[in-house]
Amino acid sequence: MLSDSVWIEGSSRSGKTTRLVTQFCRWVENTTNRQKPLHLSKPQKRLNNQQTELAVLCLAANDDNRRELVERIVTVTAGKYPVRAKTPLGFFQDEVMLFWPLLIQILNLRAQFPVRLRPETEQELATRLWRSHLDSETIRATGVNEYRLIRRILDILQLAAYSGTPIAEIAPLLERSFSITEEVTTTGIVETPLLETMLLQWRNWCLERALLTYGIITELYYQYLLPDSNYQQHLLRRYQAVLADDVDDYPGVMRDVFDFLLDRQVVGAFTYNPNGGIRLGLGADPEYIAGLRDRCRVESLPQPLGNCLANTLSLPVSELLDNTAGILSLPNFQSIQTTSRRDLLRETSEIIAQAVRLGQIQPQEIAVIAPGLDAIARYTLVELLTKQEIPVAPLNDQRPLVSYPIIRALLTLLSFVYPGLGRLVDRNAVAEMLVVLSRHRQETLMPNIDLVRAGLIADHCYQPHPEQPNLLPVTAYDRWDRLGYAATTAYEEIIQWIELQRSQQQQRLIPSPISLLDRAIQRFLWNGSNLPYEQLAALRELLETAQHYWEVDTRFRQSEVIETPAQGAITQFVQLLQSGTITANPYPVRPIGPMSRAVTLATIFQYRSSRKCHRWQFWLDAGSPLWLSGGAATLFSAPLFLHDRYARGWTAEDTLNADWQRLHRILQDLLSRVEERVYLCHSDLAVNGQEQDGPLLALVNAAAPLNVNDYTLI
Repeated sequence: MLSDSVWIEGSSRSGKTTRLVTQFCRWVENTTNRQKPLHLSKPQKRLNNQQTELAVLCLAANDDNRRELVERIVTVTAGKYPVRAKTPLGFFQDEVMLFWPLLIQILNLRAQFPVRLRPETEQELATRLWRSHLDSETIRATGVNEYRLIRRILDILQLAAYSGTPIAEIAPLLERSFSITEEVTTTGIVETPLLETMLLQWRNWCLERALLTYGIITELYYQYLLPDSNYQQHLLRRYQAVLADDVDDYPGVMRDVFDFLLDRQVVGAFTYNPNGGIRLGLGADPEYIAGLRDRCRVESLPQPLGNCLANTLSLPVSELLDNTAGILSLPNFQSIQTTSRRDLLRETSEIIAQAVRLGQIQPQEIAVIAPGLDAIARYTLVELLTKQEIPVAPLNDQRPLVSYPIIRALLTLLSFVYPGLGRLVDRNAVAEMLVVLSRHRQETLMPNIDLVRAGLIADHCYQPHPEQPNLLPVTAYDRWDRLGYAATTAYEEIIQWIELQRSQQQQRLIPSPISLLDRAIQRFLWNGSNLPYEQLAALRELLETAQHYWEVDTRFRQSEVIETPAQGAITQFVQLLQSGTITANPYPVRPIGPMSRAVTLATIFQYRSSRKCHRWQFWLDAGSPLWLSGGAATLFSAPLFLHDRYARGWTAEDTLNADWQRLHRILQDLLSRVEERVYLCHSDLAVNGQEQDGPLLALVNAAAPLNVNDYTLI
């Protein structure tokens, strides 16, 4: 019997999401018109008595795509039908939180509200818990440092949860997968008995305190919630249909969720990109998910919509790297070649600027894509193009919070109010704090204490102390008259405010450091002024991080019955921020104002995840060997948890084959997202001075060379 569920398959920009939205509209129309709802061959399937509208579970691969899907559905349906889309992990988290009382009964847990751990907090707590297991000899035997080792172990737990592997099977799986002749030093992980002990200890420790990580959330949902008959009834009562976009980026356990729903006559619509798998290596299992294809009516969308280079190439994308002679006849590829990377960045920026000045293209139609975008390249490109009055928008630019001066100033301010933080600050930090906190209130953002005066004050009025550093009166500087009235007044206001907060802290009138941070922001930074958006985003992230940190710390202290002062937690919080672990994620996703007309700057992974398209693409570091490696987009031991090769050994040849397959998918995807031209930007020497001979070097040499001086002849 032909299934009512539909499997929509096609490459990038082939119209899969548009077809998915159309399918949603058809379901809505059938239900609204009281025709056979959803299942044309199953008229007995009807809305529940409690439901007045179509109940659809909408899923998208990531948060940006989720927003895009919701907006498209709302636009097409004129907002008549409320839609709540989720990512797979967001769905798991919402379900676990909603049915936490049921999980308490199933697992016999203590009744307390769950708290989700952020990755940086997860890392810190796991380090504390496992420190007794990881002596210096054990860490040295793995070949990585403590931070990397703990991150790997936590990643393994997450990968196992995404694949549906119970914790008890993780250690045997790794033992079978790694060659029995290999020593521990080559596997990069601790011995399997110790690994199993650590994983079980961490999981049980978190559940006892109702602390949830993404891996634990996924395990709770798949291992305990989904098999429970009570939960199954609630799930089927709430949803009649499932709408899932880009399922090639979903974890393997979603296949089991979809199978469960389809087995119980829930209709589904799924989109799949054979050249996708962007998150393959981060928990996605596209081959396993693709097994749903046999349960659905298949619709193939062969060609991308609109113009793209993938349509106009004389050779299939898969042959580009194997038959470079064919590229000589392609006018759509041009190369920018220099000796040093510094010259490459300068020349690339100049070519973009010239094209914009000549009116050949608009900045928002350009994307600069790199396999690994280091801070030097990011800063240089932004600076060079901004000087040419061309805005640049780094895609998902997750700058460390501590990189913002206002964040560093607030952290320094904490050390003058709470005791025990004196070792975390120095003279330069104090001078910076005085500059940031002395901004004029409304008329201008210029500080009342400039850098020179701040340095003089820090030299003569800052009194270091490991427990309680202090700011002395301005008269401690014998030439304080040189500071001027504005700087002197601003400095006195700062030290008066600090003295007031210190007094209230000693009287326990400040509930938590979060309150102090909020007071400082209101008094010195906000105060009716218009801060730049990125600074507002950083401040918001700081407060959210502080709120989360102290919520977890409170839970930890309650469970461990710790009576020690909270100063230790403040010290750890400041050190966590100073290490650069926590980043700011500014929203909204779509930039507004001038940034909506900006050049896009992104890594390959960021660009593919955004599903963007541009007229021109600049492939930065085209000769880099990083094009062939997964880098940060591949977690340790990720291939071992894929269902099609579960627990099989992973050799160097397997790694090489997987890298080339990924590169072919990347090329197909990128060329489907560019309309007119690709610039291959290559420097003979990398930023570290090494010669670059990556897999795309043959393409660079075959493409027509381009020079800044003859650019106007194009």
